Amino acid sequence: MKPSLVILAAGMGSRYGGLKQIDGIGPNEETISDYGLFDAIEAGFGKVVFIIRESFKDDFSRIFGPKLEGKVEVHYVSQELADLPDGFSLPEAREKPWGTSHAVWAARNVVNEPFAVINADDYYGREAYAVMADFLMNQAKDGLYSCMGYKIENTLSDHGTVNRGYCEAKDGFLVKTRETLKIKRNEAGKIAYPKGEDEFGFIEEGSLVSMNFWGFAPEIFDQIDKGFVKFLKEFAEVPKSEYFIPLTIQNLIDSGTVKVKMLESDANWFGVTYKEDKPLAQDKITKLIEKGVYPADLWEAKEV
Repeated sequence: MKPSLVILAAGMGSRYGGLKQIDGIGPNEETISDYGLFDAIEAGFGKVVFIIRESFKDDFSRIFGPKLEGKVEVHYVSQELADLPDGFSLPEAREKPWGTSHAVWAARNVVNEPFAVINADDYYGREAYAVMADFLMNQAKDGLYSCMGYKIENTLSDHGTVNRGYCEAKDGFLVKTRETLKIKRNEAGKIAYPKGEDEFGFIEEGSLVSMNFWGFAPEIFDQIDKGFVKFLKEFAEVPKSEYFIPLTIQNLIDSGTVKVKMLESDANWFGVTYKEDKPLAQDKITKLIEKGVYPADLWEAKEV
């Protein structure tokens, strides 16, 4: 059975100034998602599920529908604030989405096979999709998930600090994820982050970080449901509370419910958070095309 790819694309892009998920960066206005979709289909993924807002559906189906027709099964699923576990109703003050775990949970009615989760505005690299597809087709099962780890030095920015999910692993399995803020190379070339006033911590080259590329068995939907119930009981009335994937996973690891295999990629990750990130992303895509990683006309050059 071919695995599915769930793409988290419901963000409003407030820091970017528009819908970065559908903003063109390739020579023919290809989006970052286009390159991920191309890689995923070549790696063996058989279904794509876009998690969006209902107001995005027409734009997404117009942009991606013709490209993907005949190549992969496609679904557009709306992440709705009022879509909650039985017994809960939407608090009146709630306007903010419930977080990435809730976004994944939205796919529960269309995904029945092992699947990967990615962000729509991140470039993960061709080899990463191949490694993840192999895991999903040959290893994923109830109680065994995966996290794609990227070497910290391959995720840094030349234009400022970054926040990363630092991964602590033992015997090839994730033990703990720790959100680490304001990481950058210092003047001595070391990868550093502030720990307090005039105090810094350091991260060794080659250390793995999570960029929200996960591999799950479909039982994760039940696990999210159970965890979301507990979350809502405590935080439903907190207007900006969010139920994130790392929180779900850490709780499952701590309880001994699941093991999460650390997969590794040597790819150089990049994404677009701010409008200023777009030229850099365009330059990186241009270089990948020049190296022959992608054809200049991504979907027309050949059948995927």
